[in-house]
Amino acid sequence: MKLYSLIAVLLIGAVATAQDKMPYQLFDKSGKATTYKKLLKAAGDTEVVFFGEHHDNSVIHWLELELTKDLAETKSLVLGAEMIEADNQKQLDQYLRGEISQKAFDSTARLWNNHKTDYKPLVDFAKEKHFPFIATNVPRRYASKVYKGGFESLEVISAEEKAWVAPLPIAYDATLPGYVKMLEMSGGHGGDNLPKAQAVKDATMGYFIAKNLKPNTIFVHYNGTYHSENFEGINWYLKRAKPGVKVITIAAVSQKDIDKLEKENLNLADFILVVDDDVTKTY
Repeated sequence: MKLYSLIAVLLIGAVATAQDKMPYQLFDKSGKATTYKKLLKAAGDTEVVFFGEHHDNSVIHWLELELTKDLAETKSLVLGAEMIEADNQKQLDQYLRGEISQKAFDSTARLWNNHKTDYKPLVDFAKEKHFPFIATNVPRRYASKVYKGGFESLEVISAEEKAWVAPLPIAYDATLPGYVKMLEMSGGHGGDNLPKAQAVKDATMGYFIAKNLKPNTIFVHYNGTYHSENFEGINWYLKRAKPGVKVITIAAVSQKDIDKLEKENLNLADFILVVDDDVTKTY
């Protein structure tokens, strides 16, 4: 009877495990499954957290907010995001101080279409906690200028405009795998200026993160995962400005099977967030 009881327990456990649906799984860079608790601990022991996201993924946006809230339980934070551009910092600050309403913020800043569902909760959390929120991205018109005319096209913009871009001249390494891959994926369309347009975004985000680092404070930055994958992109520029800064990177990927990290997704970041392909998209 004891043997039969043991077999029954094992069978019930196996069925329960098979039916335990989870929308995501965390892995370390080597592909070993890890836990949210370990991610939270690592994030709490660093200076900068790059949370690489898929812009339309509901689970990723939920986890961004949860991690931010949990870090805030014990740490002082500065938040920042690719999704708000540097020339809208004034309007963002006015909203955070309660000087303008959400409606006024919406009408005076160039917010993404999914701001209300995906980024407003983060901004409102910063407002509630009186945390700074930094608009780190280069205004898109300047990335467009670089795409059309290279970095040289930025030399002619005004001094006021240059305050919204990483200091010139912008360092650039065309051999970084992320930029090389971008050229390959585009089939050469746009030439060298295509990855340079990406680089001016990375450089500007890195610049504003470095500028707003504070002692005993964690800067949590939300960006498209491509901007910080493989420890490149924004991370490369930040490390040039602050060589000793402690950074934790999170990369987001989507897989049909979340129980095992696919080979192509190894080494993307310190923590790799694998989300089920069927997770609801926000747009």
